[in-house]
Amino acid sequence: MKIVVFGANGQVGWELQRCLQPLGTIVATQREGGATLANQAVDLTQADSIRRLLHAARPDIIINAGAYTAVDQAEKDIATATAVNAHAPAVMAEAARQLDATLIHYSTDYVFDGNSARPYREDDAPAPLSVYGSSKLAGERAIADSGCRHLIFRTTWVYATRGKNFLLTMQRLAAERDVLRVVADQTGAPTWSRLLADATAAIIARGGDRHAAYFGERCGIYHMTCAGSTTWHGFAAAIIADLAARGGKTPRLEAITTADYPLPARRPAYSLLDNSKLRAAFDLQLPDWQAALHLALQG
Repeated sequence: MKIVVFGANGQVGWELQRCLQPLGTIVATQREGGATLANQAVDLTQADSIRRLLHAARPDIIINAGAYTAVDQAEKDIATATAVNAHAPAVMAEAARQLDATLIHYSTDYVFDGNSARPYREDDAPAPLSVYGSSKLAGERAIADSGCRHLIFRTTWVYATRGKNFLLTMQRLAAERDVLRVVADQTGAPTWSRLLADATAAIIARGGDRHAAYFGERCGIYHMTCAGSTTWHGFAAAIIADLAARGGKTPRLEAITTADYPLPARRPAYSLLDNSKLRAAFDLQLPDWQAALHLALQG
């Protein structure tokens, strides 16, 4: 297979480059630094740039791990967030249909408003609270409307051991401060980027030589998160406990509310996603978030 990965320098994209290698030829693209094919840099805000690369590469599978994820900045930079999160997936979907390729795309719990009393299912009505959530929902809908073969994986609270994310921020702040004030009234499931990439690779491998038919039978949206639930405060407590076990500096954690830490973009208060559709279709289940975090912190 030939696989094009957009956003290859991001949290999930970086891991995809590693785990997809046994499956075929990987064309990895990124916004910064300009990974190229035939000397053509890829800019996710430029439709022609995306089209040129895809029609030159003629991949079997397109994976979009690229996104505008600066949630608060998106409230002001609406044009860029929309270009990357909505328009770029639409262009990829159009090319996928023309090339008879499969598009795999990652989305987010931010398409929901967080008012549910149970984990969200794929067919629950979206109601995004932010520009980021609205732009990601627009991307989902553009892919679905395109008629291309597609898998959309919604996930939550993604972290990694590189880049910018909650795990690394907490580790940095723990070394700098004596007290950390962390929101305790938002619920979700922290999900390690490596597990998302490994699950994606496993699904592609199961398609094998008949991947077109395999994915054609399974088109749609799936929720893909670690099991279990916690709050940002609970996630921080687990990170600090690991630092303590290693003899590191351990600040005091103070639980606060969302109202105590106002931000430009509204967050869903409840972000748990029901993963049963993923299990039924692909016989896959990610581990509990605490077990995953332990593995990630082992290096």
